[in-house]
Amino acid sequence: MKRILIIDDEEKLRGLMGRVIRLEGFEVIEAADIKTAWKKLDQEDVDVVLCDVKLPDGHGVEFSKALKEKFPALEVILLTAYGNIPDGVQAIKNGAFDYITKGDDNNRIIPLLYKALEKAELNRRVASLEKQLGERRSFDAIIGKSKRLQACIDLARRVAPTDTTVLLLGETGTGKEVFAQSIHQASNRARKSFVAINCSAFGKDLLESEMFGHKAGAFTGAMRDKKGLFEEANNGTIFLDEIGELAPELQAKLLRVLESGEFIKVGDTHPTKVNVRVIAATHRDLPKQIEAGEFRSDLYYRLSVFQITLPALRERTSDIAALANSFATQFALKANKKVGSLSPDFIAALEKSPWNGNIRELKNVIERSVILSDGPVLDIESLPFEMQHPGQNGQNMSAFSLASAEKLHLQKVLNYTNGNKAEAARLLEIGIATLYRKIEEYKL
Repeated sequence: MKRILIIDDEEKLRGLMGRVIRLEGFEVIEAADIKTAWKKLDQEDVDVVLCDVKLPDGHGVEFSKALKEKFPALEVILLTAYGNIPDGVQAIKNGAFDYITKGDDNNRIIPLLYKALEKAELNRRVASLEKQLGERRSFDAIIGKSKRLQACIDLARRVAPTDTTVLLLGETGTGKEVFAQSIHQASNRARKSFVAINCSAFGKDLLESEMFGHKAGAFTGAMRDKKGLFEEANNGTIFLDEIGELAPELQAKLLRVLESGEFIKVGDTHPTKVNVRVIAATHRDLPKQIEAGEFRSDLYYRLSVFQITLPALRERTSDIAALANSFATQFALKANKKVGSLSPDFIAALEKSPWNGNIRELKNVIERSVILSDGPVLDIESLPFEMQHPGQNGQNMSAFSLASAEKLHLQKVLNYTNGNKAEAARLLEIGIATLYRKIEEYKL
């Protein structure tokens, strides 16, 4: 049965309207003010709201905007004793289905109600289809079929539709931000902002301003008010990467946001309220940090309501080939090269590597191989020497090592000069003898 909420402080008019609508076979809920209406909406699923414009505790035009933000599928019809064009225009801008005058338009209410119900039903169907499609698409970005990874995806799918805080654990480079984005896309907040911030990328004072914003004049250089990332993420999701690096003062401020949904901007005296879902991530052992007095236990318990520990790449080697193929396609397009496949030896060498930098390191290696490739197949010769010959010249050297980076840069410059070593030495600002020595050292 379709459910209609009538909001009007005139009891007799509200009761009369309710009786007429009930005769049409609809269930009717009544409220005399906005406060009561919010309580009713939290308790019942409503299809259409009939709302007076002037209420004891607010204005119906502004209330309609808040309604549509929180319940986008329902429709709102505004009723006013004294219609005026500016209010009517603003009502439609705020998402109201229609704006009619009491008395003059009484004969329009029932036909209008049926049209609004049809629109509300369509909204629900579209939202349901988008949610199903979003759930399928959102996790497509996570590549791999290994049991360890699929178990993590299953947990993420289960928690995504809720507003529960999620803590993603695992080594650096295991794809925690990709998981956070997928959870957001599969949630009811998917149409709103996803905002990510790395807590280790800023100093304490700058991070506080970035996260919570500041008022003009709060400190030297604060020429105007600034919105923080929590405000930018309002009604959406904020991803706090490397949460273990957060300064103690900011840990207290974050705890307040999680508990009350509000914070005080730098230089402000009044709290700002937000409705944000928090997904946090860290590679650190937070319980050990708690023991060392570096992390608040109460914040940890709020963040870790639902934990997902992502496996290291060496724990899911069966996914390496799929990841490598995906990265190769991506970088081939970027470099305008035709890379059709990866040789068996190339894949075998990838699967034997320890991958201390996980997926991020694999991505780096594939980009290097695409740059060095001359044909449609990536072969083992395009891999770093230490991966071609494990145990020689730097056993298990990371692709993030300084030597590996230097080798890749030398190769890029030699490619740029078409093998002209004198020109390469000039661009590198090193002697020709030094260049020859490095070419021999790196087997270029």
